[in-house]
Amino acid sequence: MIEPAFRKRELVPSERISDGDRHAFYGYYDNPAFSGSDRRHLVHRVPFCDRLQQAGDRAEIGFIELDGGKYTPLGETGAWNFQQGSMLQWNPAAPDDEVIYNRVMDGCYHGVVRHVRTGAVRHLEQPVANVDPAGRNALGINFARMFDFRSGYGYADIADRYRTELHPAEDGVFLIDLGTGQSRLVLSLERIWAFLKPIFHMEESKLTLNHITFNRTGTRFVLLARWVPSIGKGHRTALLTANTDGSGLRCLSGDTMQSHYHWRDDRRFVIYGGGRKGRQLYVYKDEESKDGEPEVVDEGYFTSDGHCSYSPDGRWMLYDSYPDRDSLRHLYVYDLIRKRGITLGSYYSPPGITGDIRCDLHPRWNRAGTAISFDSAHEGRRHVYRMDLRELLGGHGL
Repeated sequence: MIEPAFRKRELVPSERISDGDRHAFYGYYDNPAFSGSDRRHLVHRVPFCDRLQQAGDRAEIGFIELDGGKYTPLGETGAWNFQQGSMLQWNPAAPDDEVIYNRVMDGCYHGVVRHVRTGAVRHLEQPVANVDPAGRNALGINFARMFDFRSGYGYADIADRYRTELHPAEDGVFLIDLGTGQSRLVLSLERIWAFLKPIFHMEESKLTLNHITFNRTGTRFVLLARWVPSIGKGHRTALLTANTDGSGLRCLSGDTMQSHYHWRDDRRFVIYGGGRKGRQLYVYKDEESKDGEPEVVDEGYFTSDGHCSYSPDGRWMLYDSYPDRDSLRHLYVYDLIRKRGITLGSYYSPPGITGDIRCDLHPRWNRAGTAISFDSAHEGRRHVYRMDLRELLGGHGL
């Protein structure tokens, strides 16, 4: 059982938008949880949160009307986890009318596009890992393979058909046409392995893809390729970018510690990882030239890993932390012009939900950049919270 402790400190008050009957969460920090009008917020609801998802476990998906709190269920899915949910998000091509998420169908994982009013569904050949900002294409990866590597980011219902292969040529990054639902393999694990092996002098290891995201125009994407060497502890990571069709593959860093990131514009993104200043928040340029070093955002402020995202206008950085010694997760906003940040709130993290079932804050901007939402378990259950930042940011009052 999760202890019913309640602890929070807030500079700006938040409100819980999910009800108290079931555990509720959205998931990751870089998918559109708010509808195009900012009037609705997507959510997953599950009956437990103190163990990993297992085959047969189902999550209900739906949305909350932010004016009044009405909840509307849309369906359920067996393709989900506690970190990224079912990749549930609003379709950029119809951000008030359609949602995209993954589900299990006919013994396979697939993405679906569902109209929230009519219930009409379009099926996609592959599960969705990311959608381009225009809603034309999506990127797909093997979530069954991910479950074997990092269960908190994979799906439990179906075994990986390539689980005995280290870097199969038939698996990798799939490009999905959201109009037709058809997909094609554009970057195989075998090709990625051949590209990385001479750079990192790698011994034979099992390769997996994690965290893949289009840039702001959908012309290129960044991904993390991960493997576990036989000597040493923990996984290693390569920071890669490529064109939408899989061409133009680049490795942007020789450091194998890379974590959360977010695109700043079409050619630059911020990422927490290793580099010339140690583990820091860096801004990388996605360019062929090796001239110059990645820019450090603020060496004294961003001293630990967190989920980073630029505000829609690019002025602010939203960030969070993992639990400190007092089991508190902290929520921050940082002024990129004035180079200063503040702590918006601190939230108790129950010790019974750690590892792959942890409840990270995963803070997310609304479309207007005037409010954020985040997940937290400080009330003893997973819930979704909203915080209005108009007064704080409108006057640049940091």
